[in-house]
Amino acid sequence: MVVDEYTPPGWSYNPSDWSRRLPIIGLALLGFGIALYLALYQWRVFGSVWEPFFGDGSRRILNSNVSRLLPIPDAALGALGYLVDAVTGVVGKRERWRTMPWIVAVFGLAVGPLGAVSILLVILQPVLFDAWCTLCLASALISV
Repeated sequence: MVVDEYTPPGWSYNPSDWSRRLPIIGLALLGFGIALYLALYQWRVFGSVWEPFFGDGSRRILNSNVSRLLPIPDAALGALGYLVDAVTGVVGKRERWRTMPWIVAVFGLAVGPLGAVSILLVILQPVLFDAWCTLCLASALISV
């Protein structure tokens, strides 16, 4: 069943349609802003981090050993992941599933691991640090 020339064979909708991509792109840009803010705190550009609910939880988590396991802060990696999500979401037209399958694959590879890592980091907050980070939770929610 072919719905139109833009819809993949066997599908009832086009997953590359702008109405399906724009919400994901918008969330990726919001996640990028949050992660960039957290990374700037981790790089000491900001002296404090906004935390409305959990006292010093954000500070404890963002300054933890886990956040510094890699050469760059974990929030910076998250910001990079969100940026890749947004860019790969914007690239291509409605028929990109047919004309640019590589960008669809990159988009999927960027979105999936970011969500998985976010879930892991949320689990570690109470388990390792007995603390919560509001913006970290918001970022994880966006990525999932």
